[in-house]
Amino acid sequence: MGDAPEELKDALHHWYLKNGIDHYPIRAVSSGITIKPLYTPLEQTETEYVKKIGLPGEYPYTRGVYPLMYRSKVWTMRQYSGYATAKESNERNKYLYQQGVTGLSVAFDLPTQMGYDSDNTEVEDEVGRVGVAIDSLADMELLFKDIPLDQISTSFTINAITPIILAMYIAVGEKQGVPRAKLTGTVQNDILKEYFSRGAFIFPPRPALRMIADTFVFCNKEVPKFVPVSVCGYHIRETGADAVQEIAYAFLNAMAYIDEALAKGLKIDDFASRISFNFAAHMNLFEEVAKFRAARRIWAKLIREHYEAKDPKSWKMLFFAGTGGSTYTAQQPENNIVRGTIETLAIVLGGGQALTVNTKDEGHAIPSEKATLTALRTQQIIADESGVTDTVDPLGGSYYIEELTDEMEEKIVAAMEEIQSFGGIVKAIEEGMIQRKILHRAVEEAKSIEKGQKVVVGVNKYVIQEETPEGLHSWNHEQVEEQKEYLRQVKAQRNPENVAKSLEQLRLTAQSGDNIMPATLEAVKNYCTVGEMCSVLREVFGEFQEPTQVF
Repeated sequence: MGDAPEELKDALHHWYLKNGIDHYPIRAVSSGITIKPLYTPLEQTETEYVKKIGLPGEYPYTRGVYPLMYRSKVWTMRQYSGYATAKESNERNKYLYQQGVTGLSVAFDLPTQMGYDSDNTEVEDEVGRVGVAIDSLADMELLFKDIPLDQISTSFTINAITPIILAMYIAVGEKQGVPRAKLTGTVQNDILKEYFSRGAFIFPPRPALRMIADTFVFCNKEVPKFVPVSVCGYHIRETGADAVQEIAYAFLNAMAYIDEALAKGLKIDDFASRISFNFAAHMNLFEEVAKFRAARRIWAKLIREHYEAKDPKSWKMLFFAGTGGSTYTAQQPENNIVRGTIETLAIVLGGGQALTVNTKDEGHAIPSEKATLTALRTQQIIADESGVTDTVDPLGGSYYIEELTDEMEEKIVAAMEEIQSFGGIVKAIEEGMIQRKILHRAVEEAKSIEKGQKVVVGVNKYVIQEETPEGLHSWNHEQVEEQKEYLRQVKAQRNPENVAKSLEQLRLTAQSGDNIMPATLEAVKNYCTVGEMCSVLREVFGEFQEPTQVF
């Protein structure tokens, strides 16, 4: 066996010569890693295997955070849902629950995300368009009517107004007789990425970080099974970042939240095990698998070595992922079913704990019921028919995957160090550095598609003449009027004195620096609206203004 490496080197050299193959890499994945034509056992030594790869459920968790992974429990199957009014979204959620989803994932419309009520004339055309409109606790009650919160977990894609949405969910649970200590779910609560990706921010970074830390403290004491943050690399990637930037910037955001929580007096092992991540899966199957494996390893080292966490549960990176909406096309939308399948496989082979599949309608509209069912069935077929759940980390040990995982790790760490040396993620956001980097990468990607260097089937290759698909969801302005009328009824039925008192208490709490959650919960229970509460917070915190020299 001692001569085996030299024999392999000689055999490999002759293989290259005999077949006229260049030794040098000739292609590159989107993150800039060059790919060799062939990978062999020479890529890894036995020592490196034990140190870098190891065994599932053991540090550094390259091969998975649990020993048996999907052999013991399949991933949580979520489907992203939310549109129009709470009533319509409730019907869709009940349908998904009956079809086998094991977790709900709620999309909010833009007015709700930005802290405006549906009766605000400036945002009327956006009410219910890309998510469900939530104005008050009454809407949240309707959204979860007949859905048992003690039997299902819920993920909320919400950031700037996370304390309000979390408080509403707690209040609904209590009305159902489910104590807050038994509620399970996740709030995205990742405001930093909003400043350089989606743009759904309200307040400046410093008070926004303060509110995130408040939710950490509150959940740690009051809602121990609830995940107070899902750091969202997904939106970073969908803005135009590559796989390396997605993980690097998400981890830097997470570190900022951890630092804020530690400053509030929490210990790292109090909450690290309930930090989760939300990532994207794009179309290069092996790059995505390697990305997820490398991310687990980096996170384990970061939490154990940098933050000195002692509990092994704290070292485990838990993640939810979604198929990449930006990879789906309006052209030949049925092709998106294939894209969703490949990207779902990337998440599963990469060891995710929960996932959602975008529908074939992604390039046109909010998904129809039929498209949503097909997306859900994609997960179920992979789980029950494909055999990928039979063994842990089935691609582990692949010469290619292990080498690619190592290179992904090196590039991610280097990207993180670059931002840290600049002064950290908050400074990089405030000065527009992150925005410039992602924009540059997005432009490169667009140019490569325009030039045909990157093939997108149906867009720049195999193009056909086609008609607009039928059966698409359409936005209905009449539902806006329904929502506004319902809001008028809620305001007419509540106690004005209690509303005024709770809003004033929210103001005082925001000014004092005390934890924002108790006052928010009280305001929510008195049916204060999202717009009313955010108006108070805007007066205290101000609003964020983007850097003038971003681009």
